[in-house]
Amino acid sequence: MSEEILVNVTPRETRVAVVENGMLQELHIERGWARGVVGNIYKGKVQRVMPGMQAAFVEIGLERAAFLHAADIVKPPPVSNGEGEEAPLPPAPTRPISELLREGQEIVVQVVKDPIGSKGARLTTQLSIPSRYLVLLPRTRVVGVSARIEDEAERQRLKDHMATLSSNGGAPQAGDAAVPVHGHPAHGYIVRTNAEGQPAEALAEDIAYLGRAWALIEERSARARVGERVYEDLSLPMRAVRDLMRKDVERVKVDSRETCDRLRAFAAQFMPGLDEKIEHYSGARPIFDLYGVEDEIQRALDKQVPLKSGGYLVIDQTEAMTTIDVNTGSFLGQRNLEETVYRTNLEAAQSVARQLRLRNLGGIIIIDFIDMTDPEHRRQVLRQLEKAMARDHAKSTVYEFSPLGLVEMTRKRTTESLERQLSEPCHECNGRGTLKTPETVTYEIFREIVRQVRQFDAQRLLVIASPAVVVRITDEESAAVAELEEFLGKSIRFQPDEQYSQEQFDVVLL
Repeated sequence: MSEEILVNVTPRETRVAVVENGMLQELHIERGWARGVVGNIYKGKVQRVMPGMQAAFVEIGLERAAFLHAADIVKPPPVSNGEGEEAPLPPAPTRPISELLREGQEIVVQVVKDPIGSKGARLTTQLSIPSRYLVLLPRTRVVGVSARIEDEAERQRLKDHMATLSSNGGAPQAGDAAVPVHGHPAHGYIVRTNAEGQPAEALAEDIAYLGRAWALIEERSARARVGERVYEDLSLPMRAVRDLMRKDVERVKVDSRETCDRLRAFAAQFMPGLDEKIEHYSGARPIFDLYGVEDEIQRALDKQVPLKSGGYLVIDQTEAMTTIDVNTGSFLGQRNLEETVYRTNLEAAQSVARQLRLRNLGGIIIIDFIDMTDPEHRRQVLRQLEKAMARDHAKSTVYEFSPLGLVEMTRKRTTESLERQLSEPCHECNGRGTLKTPETVTYEIFREIVRQVRQFDAQRLLVIASPAVVVRITDEESAAVAELEEFLGKSIRFQPDEQYSQEQFDVVLL
């Protein structure tokens, strides 16, 4: 599989696209005025403790107070390295939040989820600092190996290396799962997927780098003021190289010479050998246009996604969940209805996985595949979906078909979806997606006229509304207007205004 990473840099916006076999699979956007805060560490102050929710709101200098749950204070949550990889940590009983925090208390916290919609950022006090091959877990004294490294011999080799490094002051040795190790205080680590096949020297370099980074964080935390950032994750291009660049990535193309030089220097320091894959793109045609990425971004904002077979998906993103409906469309198949449905669902499963990744859709996702009567067909469609989701960096869980024939799944969400990054609710319909018809607005106007006349004394009335509504009233409802004027004993005049939306109107008493 051919995979390339494209980096487009402009003064106020940086975009990173992951392209596999010529198809856009992922898009990451960072704007100068609205950089994501996931991974950042802040000196915070507890604003309010809420025993009923086992949580607290913490002021960290963002627009809204951030949310900190008791479970994220008592024990470390599963640690993700940005690729959907997690290592289980030992469970611990959750103590009452009132025993853990008090209002006005200053604490050092890390953002694990960006503010999304009306919700503030999600925090943890269990800090983690990622590098190329490891994730540092300060003061936890645990070690884990990414579950995505499946080869037992390789897992054991990495554990042996970590044990050797631990004896020289690194992290202590542990088994498959991350377990506490008693004795000399030390940091813990998660060994990332990228560490597969790497020599002990590379791990040692990462441990040294993380040690320097943590020392600086401790120093800054001690003298930081409330709301001050004490650690910031790398910029988007560097994060992309750190987290997305693997041996199977053919090349990284960057359209900025300055950014390209920085990425090469970064890769040469932390990923020797891979820096040669980073190239400067100097073509006259914009790099995203050359690869068709701009067109794919526009299509990723559409509700409907066409399938090659003639079927299509309909994707609806709401506050609570995302629903995906699969339709056969014009696909008639070659044999019978069951075969047609099966083939459409197989193609849809692959397309769904790509769309979730491309649109960065997370949370609860409900997929309504076309009904299949053959249990084996259901199993194959589910297997196809799981296989297609395997390349996704975000952790996801797919469940069996429900009694209603729906597939429920979850996908980890840490940042806003592509649609919510690039779009805003429609000002005409306030995000409903529909408008009241001119007929509905007409009758609302009639009711408002009667209400105004009964409350206030006036001889004449002026109604200002959108041209579509005024045309309907003066053409199709002229008789009703005459009856209303006779009933009220008032003169009513209608004036169209292009600035008014279809649902907007004003009744003016003269």
